[in-house]
Amino acid sequence: MINSMTGFASAKGACAPHSWGWELRSVNGKGLDLRLRVPDWLQGLEAALRAELAKSVTRGNVTLSLRISRSDETGDLALNRPVMQAALAALAEIEAEAQERGMTLAPSRASDLFTLRGMFDAVSGEDDNTALIARLRADFPALVAAFLDMRRNEGAALQQVLGEQLDRIAELAARAAVLAGARREAMALTLRSNLARVLDNAEGADPARVAQELALIAVKADVTEELDRLGAHVTAARDLLAKGGAVGRKLDFLMQEFNREANTLCSKSQSTELTAVGLDLKAVIDQMREQVQNVE
Repeated sequence: MINSMTGFASAKGACAPHSWGWELRSVNGKGLDLRLRVPDWLQGLEAALRAELAKSVTRGNVTLSLRISRSDETGDLALNRPVMQAALAALAEIEAEAQERGMTLAPSRASDLFTLRGMFDAVSGEDDNTALIARLRADFPALVAAFLDMRRNEGAALQQVLGEQLDRIAELAARAAVLAGARREAMALTLRSNLARVLDNAEGADPARVAQELALIAVKADVTEELDRLGAHVTAARDLLAKGGAVGRKLDFLMQEFNREANTLCSKSQSTELTAVGLDLKAVIDQMREQVQNVE
């Protein structure tokens, strides 16, 4: 079974106080291009996820996004003792200065210090994310499995389309073989007629030399080799589809060979019907080549 390079999967998870959402998607590409968008404060996570993806995917432009949020952004509060000590020292200095000036101040309360900037630090827990990273890594294989399932399902549909297109190419090649056989007989009659006409109207012409030139023309117009190669390419493409796996590059190469044979067939046809078949072949081959671009 072949795989498509098109795929998508998403998932959500939570591990208090964090929650997250995954998105994994891919489109066709000449090679493997992994683009990961992972929070950089989760040290080591991106490298681990990249290695996991590289083991599962061989081709495609793959994008992974991970978004993480906290249910309590402030977290626990920790007293900033240096700030507290500086505030108390400043408060004592103010009260002493006021007494020297004969001023009476209202008694200070501890709650007055709560609003001072920097008195408390928010404890986010992000200094130790070991448990979160472990949970994310455990959550990731299920996302990759869903992603690969979609690529396989897309590949199964793609394989059926490619099989039908190969059947159509084989039918057109068989039709071209019939037309080429009929054309061969007509060309033989035409060549014999031309040979007789040349000998009747050219004094001193060497009959053997003229016959040799006409035979060379017939050989150049013969499309047997092109049709044989088309048949061999069809067999090779079917074998690749049956083999499955990462066969996209080999199929892409075969499509170039298919197109080469169809072009040569058209250029050598010398027949309206055979040219029409050659053009039909080119159309099917172009359609198949577009599909092959999405095979892993």
